[in-house]
Amino acid sequence: MTAARRAAAGGKQAAPSDLDKRHWRTGLLMGAATGLAATYLGRRAGRIARAGLVDWPRAAAVAEGRLRRAPGALDAAALESAGPAYAAAMDRLVPLLEARLGEALPGVVERHAVVSRAGWVAANTTTFRSLLGRLEQPFLEEIERDGSPLGGFAALANRFIATQQVGLMLGFLGTRVLGQYDVALLSAEAVPGRLLFVEENIRQAAAAIGAPLEEMRLWIALHETTHAFEFEAHPWLRPYLAGRLERQLGAFLEEAQGLRTEGLKRALRRWRRPGADLLSAFMSPEQRRLLRETQVAMSVLEGFSDWVMDEVGGALLPDVASLRERFEGRRQAPRRGFDRFVARLTGLDLKLEQYRRGERFVAGIHAGGGEAALAQLWQGPANLPTEAELADPAAWLRRVMGPPRDPVASDG
Repeated sequence: MTAARRAAAGGKQAAPSDLDKRHWRTGLLMGAATGLAATYLGRRAGRIARAGLVDWPRAAAVAEGRLRRAPGALDAAALESAGPAYAAAMDRLVPLLEARLGEALPGVVERHAVVSRAGWVAANTTTFRSLLGRLEQPFLEEIERDGSPLGGFAALANRFIATQQVGLMLGFLGTRVLGQYDVALLSAEAVPGRLLFVEENIRQAAAAIGAPLEEMRLWIALHETTHAFEFEAHPWLRPYLAGRLERQLGAFLEEAQGLRTEGLKRALRRWRRPGADLLSAFMSPEQRRLLRETQVAMSVLEGFSDWVMDEVGGALLPDVASLRERFEGRRQAPRRGFDRFVARLTGLDLKLEQYRRGERFVAGIHAGGGEAALAQLWQGPANLPTEAELADPAAWLRRVMGPPRDPVASDG
């Protein structure tokens, strides 16, 4: 009979064996070590998370990983060799654009660059990092105040998710964007923007729609140079858009900080409605108002650019109508799988209608008010259309230009 059984048979409590004591001490030590490790790792996670809501180098690496799988990559020599073609395109189109708009575009010809997809991602990573850096401070302060290991792990998990999302988004857009007037909306100084031409995507798009490469380059350069005119000739436009963007994103981040499960469920229900995107689904009524104002302004910007392209393009391109038709077909091509999800997530599916609404509006006010109406459109924020006027150019003409005047009667 063992010592334990003898003790039980005698009605006495068994004394812990040396083995039991070792097990107990080992368990205690393991528990203490695990607790210390969790505390250390949690605090370390908190320190990493306090570096920012997004790990920007990692986000860029995620984007570039997606871009490396995209067809049509060009080496540095091929990109450099395309530079003179864009310089020649700018030399051709800028005088025609200045003549049509009645204003000079100083500096635009010099401030352009041919970039790879990765170069476009790098430029926009800098822009997004600057934007988010102005808005993330309250979140970082909350992580600092919390200081708990659990809070550190949660903050690190959020940083990981945000980094992956930003990286995937940049990678997705990096395969789609053809050209961009790159302007730092929230910059403290009104630094002039520059034109970026994503040559790899432009070549892919030209091949996809069967357009000559030189014509496609001219087409994109004309569109983006018109955007440069909109911003550089009208100093009020940048602060107008910047103010709405900053207020909108600041409120969005503040509300997302306190989001609860029920709020998430309501937002997802709103997102499932036709025409909704995930970003607006999480917004308050005030945020949605700011978003609508921003979208109206963007509709005018895009629509005006498309309208000008038709006005000036005929002098540059042998068959501008055919190129326009094929390009519109590319815009309208249905998205599938991941591309469709990202388009819904960001509201990119709404962009095509933005172009159409804006162009119809600009054509409408020009038909009813001529060059004077176009000039009034760019006089300041008060002259931008409301959402209702965007669909009713005549209403805008009545408000901004006044009622139509009757011709002066002749005394005969």
